[in-house]
Amino acid sequence: MQKNHIKPAMQHAYVKFMMDIIGRGLVMASQVDQEIQQEVKGFPLGFIFAMKVFPNGPSFTLKVHKNGLLEQVRTDERPHLSIIFKHLYHAYLVFSFQESTARAFANDRMIADGDLSHAIRLVRCLNKMEALILPKPLANLAIKHYPSQLKLKDKVSHASRIYLKLAQSFVKRS
Repeated sequence: MQKNHIKPAMQHAYVKFMMDIIGRGLVMASQVDQEIQQEVKGFPLGFIFAMKVFPNGPSFTLKVHKNGLLEQVRTDERPHLSIIFKHLYHAYLVFSFQESTARAFANDRMIADGDLSHAIRLVRCLNKMEALILPKPLANLAIKHYPSQLKLKDKVSHASRIYLKLAQSFVKRS
């Protein structure tokens, strides 16, 4: 019986950690990758989007600033776009690479609350960030199509800069 209580707690901790990594990773990738910067510039200035687990699970909220940059924020403002996992286990499946984001949407495990074109733009940002920071075998599990034009040299260069900025963001938080 105790095992059933530990497993959801472990899933919660893991999903919370991954939400933090993804939120910060998108912020750092928007500082490093031109393709992501171009995608972010397609959002209106001040655009707020969130990813969360229903009803009050782990989450992050990002805001679009000038020059295609993102900032992680805490706000009471209603996001213009929310990507919502319907259950903690659904988020766990995606973040543990057992189910791709596209498959999770197809299986009705998550919803996009907001403009569909903005959701598609956000998914492109997430896919590019995952292609950059994840080893290719994991990235292939996470995203629908690994970008064939992504050269190893560029991947390593961008990933190392993103990871450095990510590590610095954790140090600043401490």
